[in-house]
Amino acid sequence: MKSMIIKTVFLAIFIIISISCNNNTGRGSEQEIPQKDWALVIHGGAGVITRDLMTPERDSAYRQVLLEALESGAGILSEGGTAIDAVERTIQVMENSPLFNAGRGAVFTNKGTNEMDAAIMDGSDLNAGSVAGITTIKNPISAARAVMEKSEHVMLSGQGAVEFAVEQGLEKVDASYFHTDQRYRQLNEAINREKNGTVGCCALDKKGNLAAGTSTGGMTNKKYNRIGDAPIIGAGTYANNSTCAVSATGHGEYFIRWTVAHDISSLIEYNDMSLEQAADLVINKKLVEAGGTGGIVSVDKYGNITMPFNTEGMFRGFIDSEGNNGVYIYRDE
Repeated sequence: MKSMIIKTVFLAIFIIISISCNNNTGRGSEQEIPQKDWALVIHGGAGVITRDLMTPERDSAYRQVLLEALESGAGILSEGGTAIDAVERTIQVMENSPLFNAGRGAVFTNKGTNEMDAAIMDGSDLNAGSVAGITTIKNPISAARAVMEKSEHVMLSGQGAVEFAVEQGLEKVDASYFHTDQRYRQLNEAINREKNGTVGCCALDKKGNLAAGTSTGGMTNKKYNRIGDAPIIGAGTYANNSTCAVSATGHGEYFIRWTVAHDISSLIEYNDMSLEQAADLVINKKLVEAGGTGGIVSVDKYGNITMPFNTEGMFRGFIDSEGNNGVYIYRDE
């Protein structure tokens, strides 16, 4: 009897030690994954962007604004600022430039007006805010953040969204602020050679929090108050601390139907894929097979960055705490 008890005790101890060792091994493996202090990645739209359609002067201008945007966000993150602050500020820089289809450079609708959409999401608690079809708020990304932080809603649209933004103290401008000659020529010619100039940003801060934001003027010559994927949480914008942050650009209808941003996060969470594997599968296989064009930028919880696209080019760039950085436009870069 005593022998049986001793054997049982030893067996129990062995099981406990085995479980403890397995758990410690798991934690050790996770710690071996390189972890960056912070990281930031941006896009300025994807589409028919080739060297023969770009003058040296225009190429330089795009790169300069992309670099300025990266530096503004990096300054916040390097000093211990939040991912949300970095995303908002970075996108504001691109919204304030007439080069991109967001804010100041928003494309024209069929009626000759500018209708802008934006979204922002906090990966720490999945809080999100978005606006759609706004016409006179200088920085749509800030309006989206106000919806996230100062209302019980996720999305506001049209004049109601404008009224709310003004109540929150955001800058309202005359509609003429968004009129740029280049965008108006695109409307009159019913073309948009650069296809999509949506802007977006994803960030990881020193506390391990992720955030994503996207801002756009939509499609040139759009009708019927069309809204794309940018302000749709899970389609064009998504952030979750347990996986990644994603901002998309491209043919919005496909990104909405295939819930692209959330799909990438889900593949990481449930299929144990890396960020690069998940993003490549969605952008270069699922979307291509569906007939959708565009790309995404994303950063995962470890600070890994990916920027896949299935078009001829995508304005994009990244920077991280280890000194890695770059700004790119064409597919062969």
